[in-house]
Amino acid sequence: MLEHGGRLLEAATRFGIPPQQWLDLSTGLAPWPWPLPAIPASAWMRLPEPDDGLESAACAYYGASAVLPVAGSQAAIQALPRLRTACRVAIIGPCYAEHQHAWQSQGHQVQSLTAEQLSAVLDEQPAAPVFDVVVLVNPDNPTGRVLDRATLLDWHARLSANGGWLVIDEAFADAQPACSLADCADRTGLIVLRSVGKFFGLAGIRLGFVLAEPALLSALEALLGPWAVSGPARAVGRSILADSSLQQAWRLRLQEDAVRLQELLIRCGLSPAGGCELFQWVTAIDVAGVYQQMAERGILLRWYRQPAGLRIGLPANQAQWQRLEQAFSDVMRTMGSSRA
Repeated sequence: MLEHGGRLLEAATRFGIPPQQWLDLSTGLAPWPWPLPAIPASAWMRLPEPDDGLESAACAYYGASAVLPVAGSQAAIQALPRLRTACRVAIIGPCYAEHQHAWQSQGHQVQSLTAEQLSAVLDEQPAAPVFDVVVLVNPDNPTGRVLDRATLLDWHARLSANGGWLVIDEAFADAQPACSLADCADRTGLIVLRSVGKFFGLAGIRLGFVLAEPALLSALEALLGPWAVSGPARAVGRSILADSSLQQAWRLRLQEDAVRLQELLIRCGLSPAGGCELFQWVTAIDVAGVYQQMAERGILLRWYRQPAGLRIGLPANQAQWQRLEQAFSDVMRTMGSSRA
């Protein structure tokens, strides 16, 4: 089983701290509750209707011409490899491990590369790229690295000319929409994955979208089957995607708190190696030791073993900010004393 953030009950058992006493910063979600609409009784009592306005709301929000709602982008990550016969896949790493796992589990030949390595490979073989599919996360999870649109569109043009795909997981793109290729997703061979879980802080709703040309969306919909997204999830999705004023306020708040978290970490001696509006990425420390000591204080971080690092999400309120800074200060002082 691959590791993920948010395993709070597991951490509570392991460290002997009740769940309600934890500060969980392991998931990279917006930490504040989005004001949810009232869900009509019909959403619970009837099968979901495909013409209820969710698709049009998503198209307007993402600037896309066609979308397919899915039960979280994870559903698409697992299904897309089933739409191709065994082929050669490049994963731009480090990134969310489920991508590599999904393609490998369907018998595809998978290789992990950096963005620079892939560019070099494509330059060496421009007529017939060595890869059939390239998968990346943009902004990246966990490093926060962002690849520019020109580079991505160049990769797509080279791949699609030979029947290939460029798959871009944009789960963290809502806070910086300028990096998104959602507006280009009608191009053959370009597939964009979006999620409402991160930016809107609604991971439990299990709602995401695939943006691509209609033929591919139809094939994916046939594979996933009818009613892939629940009626209540569709009702909430329509509401939050249409609320442009709150979305803008959300972006500004996330941007401000991202800077605040950077500054906090620097004060505590944990200069971030990367990050985005929803998390910071720290590497130049004893990762296992800091994770352990923070967990002993009831603060859950996301520990990556390969590459070694900690992904640290945003606190929700002033008390949590103070608790986090005090804990990091104590831990770094303790670890510095032990090294001396």
